[in-house]
Amino acid sequence: MVFTLYKRLMRVGFLLFLVTAALSFAKAPHPFFVSVTEMEHNAKDKTVEISCKVFTDDFEKALTKMANQKVDLYHPKDKTQLDKWVTQYIQTHLNIMLDGKKMPLQFVGFEIEDQSTISYFQIDGVSVAPKKVVVDNTIFYDQIDKQIQIVHCLVGGNRKSSRVVYPEERLEFSF
Repeated sequence: MVFTLYKRLMRVGFLLFLVTAALSFAKAPHPFFVSVTEMEHNAKDKTVEISCKVFTDDFEKALTKMANQKVDLYHPKDKTQLDKWVTQYIQTHLNIMLDGKKMPLQFVGFEIEDQSTISYFQIDGVSVAPKKVVVDNTIFYDQIDKQIQIVHCLVGGNRKSSRVVYPEERLEFSF
């Protein structure tokens, strides 16, 4: 009986330790630096839909540096201006070529999800599924030398994924 009570107390103590540790990490800066870009060819709409997910605090630092003023993604003072800065930053640091042709990214919008910011773009007029996709991704390379870029690319139901680590920037997918 004493042994059973001891085991229960140890379990409770361990659970309290885990909860405390988790909460302390939630307040601390994240220990890794990664962006995740998802691309999907939408044959019906003749577009390539793109989402780019990054840590919000890193994005605010990058936008603040670019805009030469404090940028707050959670509580923007001027949403129109913020949309322009998000567009400018991503279009500068994410370049996509489809079958050898550099494609313009059209800004759709962005949203905050927990500690991440997801920005949405699309490429119009892609009536034929691309055979080769080249992505040059330098998001946060101007401020973080441990940055990892993960890219998922879906064309014709075929999903391919790859990653690069600073200073590498180019990913190539063949379909």
